[in-house]
Amino acid sequence: MWLGRFVNTARLELRLQSPAEVLAWVESLPAAEQVDVSPEWLKKVKLATEPDPWLCQFQIVRAADGVVLGSCGFSGAPDAAGMVEIAYAIAEEFRGQGYATEAAEGLVMFAKSQLTVSVVRAHTKADNPASGAVLKKAGFVFVGDFVDPEDGEVRRWEKI
Repeated sequence: MWLGRFVNTARLELRLQSPAEVLAWVESLPAAEQVDVSPEWLKKVKLATEPDPWLCQFQIVRAADGVVLGSCGFSGAPDAAGMVEIAYAIAEEFRGQGYATEAAEGLVMFAKSQLTVSVVRAHTKADNPASGAVLKKAGFVFVGDFVDPEDGEVRRWEKI
């Protein structure tokens, strides 16, 4: 359920971050990981004045104890065809417990509550079968291999 800045699932609370919180997170990353941050996205975050669910990431928080498990979000607002792309990351010590699947389902739930969204997409690397398994469990269907301008060769998954 969408409650302004939160998406609640059975065990998780996806907390929408403010632009300042997102920028602080990026600055806290090791330099080697900052290279992977999209400069175009970062520029948009720097210009934002309010939390935007299509731009700012969500913290994945375990509702029972408030522990931050990772982050997730959208790659941007729905395009002209009504497509949005999701991404998620769970800290290594919390993997294998269904949190990534539940976070993906939460993002889908939020996206599908918006009248402008008709397709939710995700990309995985071929060498990351665990992420593909997450998407399968969340009801996504593998649609093929594609070349992404930023990420190179990826496996594309969609949920209608």
